[in-house]
Amino acid sequence: MDTTDHQIVLGTMDFGTRVDPDRAFAILDAFVAGGGVWLDTANCYSFWTDPRGVGGASERVIGAWLRARPGARDTVRIATKVRHNPLVPHAPESAEGLSERAIHAGVEESLGRLGVDHVDLLWAHAEDRTVPLEETVGAFGELVAKGVALRVGAANHAAWRVERARSLARERGVEPWTCLQLRHSLIQPRPLAPVPEGGHRMLTAEDLDLARSEGLAVWSYSSLMWGSYVRADKPLPPTYDHPGTTRVLAVLDDVAGELSATRNQVVLAWLMRQGIDPIVGASRVEQIEEALAAPHVRLGDEHLARFAEAR
Repeated sequence: MDTTDHQIVLGTMDFGTRVDPDRAFAILDAFVAGGGVWLDTANCYSFWTDPRGVGGASERVIGAWLRARPGARDTVRIATKVRHNPLVPHAPESAEGLSERAIHAGVEESLGRLGVDHVDLLWAHAEDRTVPLEETVGAFGELVAKGVALRVGAANHAAWRVERARSLARERGVEPWTCLQLRHSLIQPRPLAPVPEGGHRMLTAEDLDLARSEGLAVWSYSSLMWGSYVRADKPLPPTYDHPGTTRVLAVLDDVAGELSATRNQVVLAWLMRQGIDPIVGASRVEQIEEALAAPHVRLGDEHLARFAEAR
């Protein structure tokens, strides 16, 4: 699979909180100038950082950028998510959930912040097993029928739940989820070791099997491990401390040297060779420029075999 079949997605989680609007505008401008298309945000970003204790900052920054750049809406595609935005500030346990009412209300508010009449992709940010799956599927299907969302997908869902939801959508005659978003990178935590980040769901072989058999798009988040591949001041989490990581990082250095690429670029190229579109968060322009060069890194079958053996 050619890496050029897949693309870098700009992750905008920190826009408006850790990344101020001026820097966010510069990153967005560089992303578009470099040929980038997809922006990934969520209605809950980033309530845990925002002094207000609720989400919306990222969407507001994107909306302001779109207003300041006439024509930009025609060049980018916007993906946002519903499920996790707190209804009570600073109270994540008050998250909106995935009821029909919550989905419609959440999307209406997102469209207002973004200043658009539709999003190109709407994600269910995580499962909500307090709501019948039929209700969630119906609400997502209704939004597609109205043209409010052009596509719908499931983030952090078990593969069986995705397939069950797709079956329900077929039965109801509504648009099914056609995209998956899960956490994935070249290195992996110890088998069966839970990751400390709440709500994160790791991509599994079963997820990829489902995606390939059903023709679903797959996006990965935490693709570059928050900078841990390249920054000594950001060591890998303890769950990644095992011999496989040591072997993979050694191969990564060798391959990066052979291809005159950075560690991050090789990781992104590896993900794209797996059929995955990596989401890359950036706090500086040069970070997104580096990422946008990754599709041109030519990982051969021999490189993939070396990584597979090391993992």
